[in-house]
Amino acid sequence: MGTYLRGKKGKIWTRGMINTLLAIYAIVTLYPLFWLFMSSFKTNEEFFNSPFSLPQGLQWDNFVRAWEVAGMGISLVNSTIVTVISLALTLVLGALSAYVLARFEFRLRTATMGLLLLGMLIPIHSTLVPLFIIMKKIGLLDTYWALILPYTAFELPLAIFVAAAYLTSIPKEIEEAALIDGTGYWGIFLRMMLPLSIPALSTVAILAFLRYWNDFAFALVFISKPALKTLPLSLSVFATGYATDYKLTMAALSIAVLPTILVFLVFQEQIMKGMTAGAVKG
Repeated sequence: MGTYLRGKKGKIWTRGMINTLLAIYAIVTLYPLFWLFMSSFKTNEEFFNSPFSLPQGLQWDNFVRAWEVAGMGISLVNSTIVTVISLALTLVLGALSAYVLARFEFRLRTATMGLLLLGMLIPIHSTLVPLFIIMKKIGLLDTYWALILPYTAFELPLAIFVAAAYLTSIPKEIEEAALIDGTGYWGIFLRMMLPLSIPALSTVAILAFLRYWNDFAFALVFISKPALKTLPLSLSVFATGYATDYKLTMAALSIAVLPTILVFLVFQEQIMKGMTAGAVKG
């Protein structure tokens, strides 16, 4: 009986330690976000004099001025258009390519996988200059496609590898049974493989969304028209070579991160399943 009680107490103590460590980790992780929103309600004097204290008053005007000064309305629309189209192309092309590479045997299959792996090893920002030259020659600078095409191209290798690894784990007997029933390859892909690969594609969608939404370098190089600037570009107007308006910067950053937070809250369950499935299957 004593051994049982000691074992039970040991389990309770271990669980309490784990919960305490998780609570500390959650606080450390969430505090920067709390500090961002807290700072967005301060004046510049409060920000410099007491950066970690609570604001003395709620300066709601910071959000209005940040929205107007940065032109965040049109920037939000531009970021949404670029992100949605890039994400759709990435998922469609990635799923189709992964299906072919995972379920079919052909002569150049290994070479194709090697080429995709090479694409993952190339530093993205090292291609800015050659891409700028190409975009200028074909007349794509200052268009949505100047961002959509590079975003899709650089995210495709990861999308294909994650989806292909997941599809490889699906038994081929399912496919063979569908072929015997008269279902074509397009039917197998659309009705069977695509729904089954949703967890892996969810993982790809999460990573791609964060990269597209937060990208600054490509937008800075390929976009110069104010009407086409994305959200990260609009945030740069608050910092000059001489000074930075921190209260407006914090307010603008708070507005910019809200879509990401809302996406996570709405699709929390799908995100967790997708990341777990992608990690196990990939």
